[in-house]
Amino acid sequence: MSDALSKETPELSAEELAEIEKKYDEGAATRAVSDRFARFLRYVALAFASYHYLTAGFALPPDFWHMGWHLSGLFILIYALFPLIKTKSAFDLNNGAFRLGGVPYLDILLMILGVAASLYLGMAWHGIPALGIEEQTFRMGNPNSYDMVFGCILIVLVLDIARRTLGWILPLIICVFIAYALFGPIFPGILQHPGVKFRTFVSSMYFPQEGIFGVTLWVVSTIVFHFVLFGVIAQRTGLGQLFIDNATILAGRYTGGPAKVSVVSSAFFGTISGSSVANTVSTGALTIPNMKRLGYPGHFAGGVEAAASAGGQITPPIMGAAAFIMAEFLEVPYTTIVIAAIFPALLHYTGVFAVVHLMARRLGLKGMAKDMLPKFAQVWRDGWANLVPLVGLLTVLFSGYTPYMSAFCGISLALITGMSRIKAPFTLAYPAAFIAFVVWKYMGDGFDLPMSLLLIGGAILGSFNPQRRTTLSEMADTLETGVKYALAVGAASAAVGIVIGVINTTGVGFRIGFMVTQAAANLGGDLHGLFTLGSFELFSVEDLTLFISLVFIAIACILMGAGVPTTALYIMLVSVAQPALAQLGIPPIASHMFVLYYGVVAEITPPVCTSAYAAAAIANSNPFKTGMSAFSLGLGKVVAPMAFVYAPVLLFVSSTGFDFVEFTYTAASCIAGVIALSAAVVGYWLAPMAMAYRLLLAAAGLVFIAPSIQADLVALAIASPAIISQLIHRRNAAASMA
Repeated sequence: MSDALSKETPELSAEELAEIEKKYDEGAATRAVSDRFARFLRYVALAFASYHYLTAGFALPPDFWHMGWHLSGLFILIYALFPLIKTKSAFDLNNGAFRLGGVPYLDILLMILGVAASLYLGMAWHGIPALGIEEQTFRMGNPNSYDMVFGCILIVLVLDIARRTLGWILPLIICVFIAYALFGPIFPGILQHPGVKFRTFVSSMYFPQEGIFGVTLWVVSTIVFHFVLFGVIAQRTGLGQLFIDNATILAGRYTGGPAKVSVVSSAFFGTISGSSVANTVSTGALTIPNMKRLGYPGHFAGGVEAAASAGGQITPPIMGAAAFIMAEFLEVPYTTIVIAAIFPALLHYTGVFAVVHLMARRLGLKGMAKDMLPKFAQVWRDGWANLVPLVGLLTVLFSGYTPYMSAFCGISLALITGMSRIKAPFTLAYPAAFIAFVVWKYMGDGFDLPMSLLLIGGAILGSFNPQRRTTLSEMADTLETGVKYALAVGAASAAVGIVIGVINTTGVGFRIGFMVTQAAANLGGDLHGLFTLGSFELFSVEDLTLFISLVFIAIACILMGAGVPTTALYIMLVSVAQPALAQLGIPPIASHMFVLYYGVVAEITPPVCTSAYAAAAIANSNPFKTGMSAFSLGLGKVVAPMAFVYAPVLLFVSSTGFDFVEFTYTAASCIAGVIALSAAVVGYWLAPMAMAYRLLLAAAGLVFIAPSIQADLVALAIASPAIISQLIHRRNAAASMA
């Protein structure tokens, strides 16, 4: 039987996995170009990566130049690699007329215009007297003709590169915001405003601090790109495989082993990858076939991997791009966001793990045979050095240095670990250069002595890596891949800056937030009577208003998340959620995390769930059924945001303070709720469960999430028939076995 199953689940080649990633990842599918043009783009990508790497370690240029160079690289690479219209033939090599190296001259023209509009701001910042251009300070709010031309070009082209990499949905939403800004008087009721003059609008969108050259592009160009690059390098040099091997050692031999390996390895891998689809393809290539061989249905195997991998954007210490932007919005160190995300991520993986375990017990599945497990000693003897870059990055990050300095050190150590070997003396130039940098920083009081010694020790240790050395050509391929991974998020960050500019200019976020809370208050008032018996009030109007507001915002996140990247969705919706939830007394970090979590939930919510579709392609299963499995497996992510809004203590760093006893009780209540929901989803706890009992457990699980003694007592009362039934079933089964 195992042979038959093996034939049904063939191992996918690297090329097949790359095709799956191209099909489902945001902006991974690119068109073919001629060899000569491909070399040019390779040099551009390597220059792009080198520029960001070096400026992170040595010094950032002024914001307008830095973001201008970043945008220039995006325009060159996106217009070269992404066709105007995505047809099957558009991705094939075409050297016909009106093309340069396979790229249409129209795209070459747009590329040049985009670079010109990106760099004009820096060139004209201090004025160009020969052209009659004053210093930028005097043009703010009163742009000249050059500003208007280049500003309009940049707005249109930024929307175009977002469309090419991510599809139509995000640009269309942004166009609605633009229309709202320009045609405010025609909107009804509270949404009405005087409107923004076209010249003022272009000025706000083009000049720095707001709009395109605002916080989102700054964060992506200064921080996010570096962590994407680190994740790709670390994975390619062996850290990803080390995680998978250790997950297999930890979980492989237990009930439903390969599925638990998927959960654990995705949790590990999520620490270095903020991409759900990349995580799905990287770990799913091994875990999904293994799950199917063990006996899991294909759609469930794919759902396990998609649900576990979607946690990459919310798993510390390296989360998705939205987490870095959150730190800027909240004006807190990124490490604060990391600490806040610890328990919510744990709750998510607890939910996935519980469903996997219960499903394995229901299906009677065993663990992996001992001879199939990697050998612990061999894994660590070969792979120990791959932890050096991650340890270095985290130490620098949590020691109070900037995220981009920690990324610089992490990338440097990853390059050393991958490319330097003590037996190849010429490769010792890499650690020597980094050690010289560390000494230079120490002499200038940039690093203290313990930090300097740790980084120098890491550089030396990395050179003793026993694994095969990565060649310069292979590392160049890795850097090029890392740049391509960052194109879609770069385009989204530039485009969604327009939304932030409109929100700041018109105040629409507060207007919509007020509408949400008012609608929730009215509905809460209407429903209040249903929860009141005489003088006994089960839920107050304020409780109902908060709950309904949360439901409204969660639904908006999931609906708008259909086809919109998590980062862009977070930026758009937090502008609405923050004012609404602030009026209800929710701490800022809890409201921001609430929106981020539901943005990630959208990635595994049918009908548009890219991670699940990628997993379905590997599992050769029905995409919609895989998406439904992923959603049910991800219930921990669905209920966790409700939990930390009601109990901000779960975030550790909330403005409401931290109390260990309250945290322990609340965490236990939430975990009980997630396990109850998991049992309801699977239909099994100690024994198979009838539908009526599943519904009771599901209701109890939801009530458990509301952290209070009263709610927990109500939840236990609801769940007690199901619990008693399960205990009786188990006793009867044990008696029959005896």
